[in-house]
Amino acid sequence: MSDIIFGIRTIIEAIESNNTINKIYLQKGLRGDLYYELDKIIKSKKIATSIVPIEKLNRLSKNNNHQGAVAQISPVEFYDLENIIEKTMVANKMPLFLVLDQLSDVRNFGAIIRTAECTGVDAIVIQKNGSAPVNAETIKTSAGAAFKIPICKVDHIKDALFLLQASGIKTVAATEKTEESVYDINFNEPIAIIMGSEDRGVNPSVLKMVDYKAKLPILGEIESLNVSVACGAFLYETVRQRIKK
Repeated sequence: MSDIIFGIRTIIEAIESNNTINKIYLQKGLRGDLYYELDKIIKSKKIATSIVPIEKLNRLSKNNNHQGAVAQISPVEFYDLENIIEKTMVANKMPLFLVLDQLSDVRNFGAIIRTAECTGVDAIVIQKNGSAPVNAETIKTSAGAAFKIPICKVDHIKDALFLLQASGIKTVAATEKTEESVYDINFNEPIAIIMGSEDRGVNPSVLKMVDYKAKLPILGEIESLNVSVACGAFLYETVRQRIKK
C-alpha cells in the first residue's frame, strides 16, 4: 500500500513534516530513546495508535525492517473547520455541512463522501479518534470524491457543533429517538446534518446539543437503514427543498 510507512525515525520525520497520519501501529513492549521520542510526539499530536502483534506489522510492512512501528498516512489533506466555516459563510448563503459522529466503516464513509459531493455539501466533519480513516479503500469507494470535498478533523464532535451553532448554522441529528420526521424539518437555512455510527447512532451527549432531531419513516420490519443510505436520504431531502420552485 502506498500510504504505509514504517520505521520509528521515518514516522517521526513524517509527523514533523506535517504529514497527516491516520493511525500508528506499535509492537507491544517497545523500548529505547527513539521510541520514547515517538511516543511523546504521538501523545502531543493526539494520533490514534494500536498495540498489535508483530505478525500484523510484518503484513503491513511486507516483512520489511519496521522496528516495531508502522504508520498509515492519509492520502488527502485535512482542513481547519473554523476556516472552512468562515469561507463558506462568505461564499455561500445556504451552507450545508455533514458531521459524522464516529462512523467506523470505510466503505460507508466512502459512499457518504460520494453522496455528499453530489449533493453540494460544503465540508465533512469527522473526529480524530474513533472514526473511519481516509485510506485507499475510502478513496476508491468515494469514486475520487474525497479529493473534491473538504474533510475537517476535530478533537471532539461536540466542539464542532458548538462552533457551527455559534456561526449561525442549525444542527439536525438523524436519530430514531424522536417523533419528528425528516420531511418536517426546514432545510432552507444554514444546516449541519449529523449522522451517527453504525452500531450506536448519534452519541447521546451530541443529541442533547442539536437544534433538531429527525428520523426517516420505516415501513418494513427491519428497524433501521444502512447509515450511508440514511445519509443519502437526508441529503437529498435537503436538495429537494432547496431546488423546489
